[in-house]
Amino acid sequence: MEDPSRSSPISFGGALSAGEEGFSAVEQGSQIGSAAGSLQGEGILSAGGEGGSASDAEYGFQRPELGQEPLAGTVQFYERHVFLCYKTPQVWPSHVDAAEFDRLPRLLSAALAARKGDMKKRTRLTICEGEDGTESSNGDVLIFPDMIRYRRLTHFDVEHFVEEVLVKDTQWLPGTVETLTGSFVFICAHRSRDRRCGVCGPALIRKFKDEIHSHGLQGQVSVSPCSHVGGHKYAGNVIIFSSSVDGEVTGHWYGYVTPEDVTLLLERHIVKGEIIDHLWRGQMGLKEDDQRNKAQELRQQMDGEIQKKNFNNPGQATEAAVYANGISNAAAGCCQGAASSSCCQNGSLVENSQNHHAKSAKEQENQQTVPRQRSREGKPKSSNKRICAKPSWFESWEREDTYAALAVVAAIASIAVAYSCYRQLR
Repeated sequence: MEDPSRSSPISFGGALSAGEEGFSAVEQGSQIGSAAGSLQGEGILSAGGEGGSASDAEYGFQRPELGQEPLAGTVQFYERHVFLCYKTPQVWPSHVDAAEFDRLPRLLSAALAARKGDMKKRTRLTICEGEDGTESSNGDVLIFPDMIRYRRLTHFDVEHFVEEVLVKDTQWLPGTVETLTGSFVFICAHRSRDRRCGVCGPALIRKFKDEIHSHGLQGQVSVSPCSHVGGHKYAGNVIIFSSSVDGEVTGHWYGYVTPEDVTLLLERHIVKGEIIDHLWRGQMGLKEDDQRNKAQELRQQMDGEIQKKNFNNPGQATEAAVYANGISNAAAGCCQGAASSSCCQNGSLVENSQNHHAKSAKEQENQQTVPRQRSREGKPKSSNKRICAKPSWFESWEREDTYAALAVVAAIASIAVAYSCYRQLR
């Protein structure tokens, strides 16, 4: 039985670990079309899955389960990722690698399974969108972290391709290897496998393309829908292959990604090479325990940076803490009123994370009301809640004791006038 929290429906190059699904048996719903041809002559794949439109409340970014489970350590260990470009998500059956009449993905999956014991690297196979006449045509094969592409693989060449490229780690002589540049984003949009991915995936793809255009990153960042990668409940699921700060190419997996997170992933992960820890599931080349340890190290590093910043610049302590806690998926405020209401008068700043220290008295005196609450994605987000500073003793004295002080002054003045009149009468 498939464990939905695991990361891979197809993984080869070593023994499958407990709970991992290998390649699946042929489904009845996918056995339609003609057997003629390798690509263009093959039949249209069954869309599979349930019909009708899926509401966002049930399957999309508003579903109750979103963000409820820890993400780090949910990617099974693997060392190489092979993407076969093949048709579109709208025609993929739930197990596209096992469709009887879609021979190319089925034969490639079978060949990988047969040679898994001979491969030096644990290899994962995923289907991505392919369309003739575009950058990724039907039959193209992308291999990461090698950052290479082979064009137009057919079902006649599968065994030879697997032998030369994936077993012997040499070039496939009939084909010409191309070097890939830039960053590659793959988003699970496999609706026939799980409706959550079918709802979230297309929305994220549109948002990524819009943000790539607005950031002027055309030709530097490629976005493509892909088949099931494991962990339906973590939708939207995003895999990003790009160079780190030291130039190493690896694949980072993100879960619970929403359209509001796309700008963050572009600006911080792809452009700056930083990991967004509250969305991070793991990465290629790390075992599950190592992924969890790395996530803990990232949080500790962030805590240390915030403490150092607070020490060096207390005046910016609040803003820095709110930003960091937004990245860590925790935000809280002391004001619960409507958007037009002012900040509470005597509330104290609520700590956003148990890992952060309480503010000192000096910070509280200097701290001003934060204009906008940072969301869990680490970017500004308008909200009815506001985070406010505790009023200083001087502000409290002015507010509470002004009338009393005036009364005392008036009483003294009255006594002075009365005494003056008394002396004149004598």
